[in-house]
Amino acid sequence: MFLLGCLLYASGLYRLFAPPEPELPWWRIAVFGAFCLIELARRRAPGVGLAAGLLMVGVDAWFGLTLPVMVVFSDLLFAATLYGSQRLSRAMVPAVAVTIIGGLALALVVASDWRAGVAALAALASFLVIPVWWATNVRQQREIAESERANAEQLAEIARLDRQAAVANERARMARDLHDVVAGHLSAIAIQSAAALNMAKHPERADQITTVLQAVRDNSVAALAEMRAMIGLLRTEGAETDGATAPAGLADLPKLVESARASGMTVDVRTELDEATQLPAAVDLTAYRIAQEALTNAIKHAPGCRAELTLRRRDGKVEIVVTNELSDETSRIAGQQAGGVGLLSMRERAKAVGGTVQAGPGGRGWLVCASLPVRSGGAYGDGDR
Repeated sequence: MFLLGCLLYASGLYRLFAPPEPELPWWRIAVFGAFCLIELARRRAPGVGLAAGLLMVGVDAWFGLTLPVMVVFSDLLFAATLYGSQRLSRAMVPAVAVTIIGGLALALVVASDWRAGVAALAALASFLVIPVWWATNVRQQREIAESERANAEQLAEIARLDRQAAVANERARMARDLHDVVAGHLSAIAIQSAAALNMAKHPERADQITTVLQAVRDNSVAALAEMRAMIGLLRTEGAETDGATAPAGLADLPKLVESARASGMTVDVRTELDEATQLPAAVDLTAYRIAQEALTNAIKHAPGCRAELTLRRRDGKVEIVVTNELSDETSRIAGQQAGGVGLLSMRERAKAVGGTVQAGPGGRGWLVCASLPVRSGGAYGDGDR
């Protein structure tokens, strides 16, 4: 930039609105050199550079504007508009407009030939308007690109969080299913095997030992079957599945009750549902899992006590009520474990189908009451049956 300006000064083509000077004053080269030094701050401090440039233009204009100075000043205007703060950049357009309008009014009033004044102002305006317009356009494009990039990053972050939430939900679902499938059967196996070991000390109870061992085997086979079914469903997600992977339901309730009885618990069953009762598959599975978890908890916390399982239908809802006797000490321990994994699993399953589960001490025992909607207006309508 400095070399180009020196060439213009040496050629005599540096005066804008006046004839060339007979001799080139050295101070013009000095002013222009200082002006070029200001260019070094055009990016780091565009506002300061513009202010210093205005001072240099004023000095140059006092002795007659020159082309090299105006070229450098145009670059400072461009830098201030493009690299300056938001406030400075927005102020450039009205500042240039006010300058041009003021110069036009001054030319009309002061100039002896207003046509020549307007022509000179138009030439001068090109040094002001073009750099500001160009820089404003470039800055707007950059801001648009930055906004789009920020939006893309936000969308990518939202997608990442959605994937994390989906993975977390899937892990929670699999953990709940594993607990429901394995915990009940393993708890029954543990209690039944302990009973069989105790009975082994009494040869006269061989028949009872055989019954208990048969129950242990049945629970083992059932646990394996349900594990295979769940693994099969995970492997064939989105594909057709055969009857071997059909989920459990209330139709399997008799086996569940027999397993609990084989563990030494007396279980009374009262049901208002018959074989003709059709439930949505999700509600059927949820009802079975809640009954399974409630009986499993009863076996663990009150082995050998009496339990009662009630199934009924009320106002478009199927209700599962399980009560069992508890000793005072067992009741206290069970109350402390009211927030355990099993109860949490029951509540999550019921919530998934629009139902509720209440569990806590009831009378002299423990009460679990689940209510699951099976009609229109609930989570599942009649059309889902």
